[in-house]
Amino acid sequence: DSTCGQASAGREFGAVSAIYPAPDGQSIWVGELCGANVSVDSDVEPIMKFDLDGNLITSFGAGMFAWPHGMYVEPDGSVWVADATGYAAVPEGWGHVMYKFSPEGELLMTLGQRGEAGTEPGLFAKPSDMVVAPDGHIFVADGHDAGGNNRVVKLSPTGEFVMEWGETGEADGQFQDVHAMAMDSSGRIWVGDRANSRIQLFDQEGNHLETITHMGRPSGIFITADDVVYVADSESNAGRNPGVPRGIYIGNALTLELTAFVPDPEPDVDNSGTSGAEGVAVDADGNLYGAEVGPRTVRKYVRR
Repeated sequence: DSTCGQASAGREFGAVSAIYPAPDGQSIWVGELCGANVSVDSDVEPIMKFDLDGNLITSFGAGMFAWPHGMYVEPDGSVWVADATGYAAVPEGWGHVMYKFSPEGELLMTLGQRGEAGTEPGLFAKPSDMVVAPDGHIFVADGHDAGGNNRVVKLSPTGEFVMEWGETGEADGQFQDVHAMAMDSSGRIWVGDRANSRIQLFDQEGNHLETITHMGRPSGIFITADDVVYVADSESNAGRNPGVPRGIYIGNALTLELTAFVPDPEPDVDNSGTSGAEGVAVDADGNLYGAEVGPRTVRKYVRR
C-alpha cells in the first residue's frame, strides 16, 4: 500500500472521507477538509481529481464547504458532495447541503438550504452521503450525529421531495448516525448505520430487507458494477464494537458472503479513536483506496 495525492496537490491534506472513482476508471475524486478538520472561510479548493498515480488533474469548491464528507459520481461524470455539518453565519451560513457539480466544477444543483438545518422537506441536518439510482432518483443519508435526523430521504431526479424513512433507534428501519450509502445491482439501498454497528438494506420504497452485522462498524460503503462490496470500518475498538477488527471488509453484495479483509494500518486493541479508511473506493484495475480522516491521507492498496 502507499499514500498518494498530497505532494501533487501542493499541500498537506486535512481529514479525508469523500472519495469516489470517475467513470473513466482511471481517475479518482477526493474531498478533503482544506488541510484541517473544517473548511469554513478557507480559500483552498477541497474537491480534487487525481490520476491513479496520485497526480492532481483538477480541483474546485473553494469557499463552498464546511465539511465535505460523502461523495457519489454519476455515470455522466457529475460529482455529488455532501456538506455534513453546519455553522450559522452571516449572510448564509455553512453546511447542511448536498451539491451536484459538473466534472469541470460548475455547480448544477443544491439540495437543502446552506446553513439551515431542519427535518421538513427541502432541509437536511448534517447529511452524510448519497446515491443516485439508474432512474435518477436521489437518496440521501441525512444525519451525521447519532441523535440527529437519522433518516433516508428520497428525492426526484430534479430534487423534489418524494418520501423519507427512518428515525433514531436500534430497531429495523431505525438508525443512529446514518454515515454511508451505496446501491447494488438489484437496486437495494445499503445504509451504513454506524453507531448501531450494522448495515441495513432497503428497497427503494423504504421497506427493510435485511440487517448485516458481520461487516464491522461501517463508515464507508462502495459497491462495484459486478457487486463486490467494500465496507470501511474506521471506528471499531474495545469500547465501541468489542471484538470486531477494524479495516476494510470485502464481500459479495448479493450473497453477503465475506471474501477478504484488509486490516487497518493501526490495529486496535483499546479505545483509540478513528483510524484508517472512512471513505472507500475502487478503480477499474481493482486497486483499493481508503480516505482516512484520522491520518489525513488517501491510502492506495494495489491489487496483486
